[in-house]
Amino acid sequence: MELSRSQLFALEYISKYAENEKREAKATINHILNMSNITDEIFEEAVANLKSHARIALHFHPDRLDSNMRNIAEALLEQGRYKSQFETLLSNGSVSAYPGGERDLWEKRIFGGAYQLEGVTNDQRPKYGALNLMLHPEGPAPRFGSCYFLLSPKVSSRSTYTYLDSHQDPKEKGTYEEFDMILAALLEETFVRDFAIGEGNLTPTRFIHHLLANLERPFIELVNKESARNLNHYIEAQIHGEISLKEDVEALVVDPSFKGTDVGRTLEEICMKYAIDLYWHMGFVLMVDDVPMNFRGSKMPSLARRIARNNCIDANIIGSAVVDLKRNPLSWSDRGTYEEVLQELKLLWHVLVRFGKPNRK
Repeated sequence: MELSRSQLFALEYISKYAENEKREAKATINHILNMSNITDEIFEEAVANLKSHARIALHFHPDRLDSNMRNIAEALLEQGRYKSQFETLLSNGSVSAYPGGERDLWEKRIFGGAYQLEGVTNDQRPKYGALNLMLHPEGPAPRFGSCYFLLSPKVSSRSTYTYLDSHQDPKEKGTYEEFDMILAALLEETFVRDFAIGEGNLTPTRFIHHLLANLERPFIELVNKESARNLNHYIEAQIHGEISLKEDVEALVVDPSFKGTDVGRTLEEICMKYAIDLYWHMGFVLMVDDVPMNFRGSKMPSLARRIARNNCIDANIIGSAVVDLKRNPLSWSDRGTYEEVLQELKLLWHVLVRFGKPNRK
């Protein structure tokens, strides 16, 4: 794919940054490999396997409405490409994708002003995902959406990476060309905490074995695994260049609450139209009485009771409430402003991911 001047600038800027920090990262890697009795050869083989087979996941909520009051699934079906937040003005994190907004400013900081160059258009802006290393069935960063696309590994070479979320401007950044800072952060976390990117009981040895043994496994073998309930720990990927559903997407993994719905049928159409493999993960369902008031605030139980069907909530039910809020904001005014209620519904999704049971229907 031919990249624009700003996209090439961003990739080069991150590569140079990571190259300048390489010595310290290499020292960390070598120390942990030595302490863990992992040979350089095995490590290099595992890294090569990662770069050849790991896929970036793009999380999204398919039922959210765009500026034309179409849901995201319908827009994807019609347009055939995954758009940046500067185009959609939608976000499952910070809604600040406009000139001078928070996202614009942190992109300026991270990419050295690449996307503030004269002539840059919104469709050239990076798209955000997470590197799908641990193969959790609900995806590597479910806080950003109940469904996710898995991209072809070839897209990973035109992506930049941060260890954890880029809005925090973490020190650890890289590209596949200069990936040592990301690898050092991963290994250090497994070495010190026996944990990394949402996976517990993970030592350096187990992590290297996972990279060698599991990245090439058929996804159908993994989709019914236990959920990791991971909201905060991921390797964020920033994809530079267009994302075509036909050329760049290999699989779509969908929450089962959309089975038999209009949104679910549209997602199935997307897969047929663009030759994408379709999978359903186990999803999440939570009884209203099990919604805590000390995880995302004391208002979560009352919000769950308001939107519940059959005394429970799932991804589809929360999405229907978001749609109703957009169409009928006055009917929600007893809970606050549109923005406040939208934020509450986003937080309720976090509650569902953390505490929900598998949707086994």
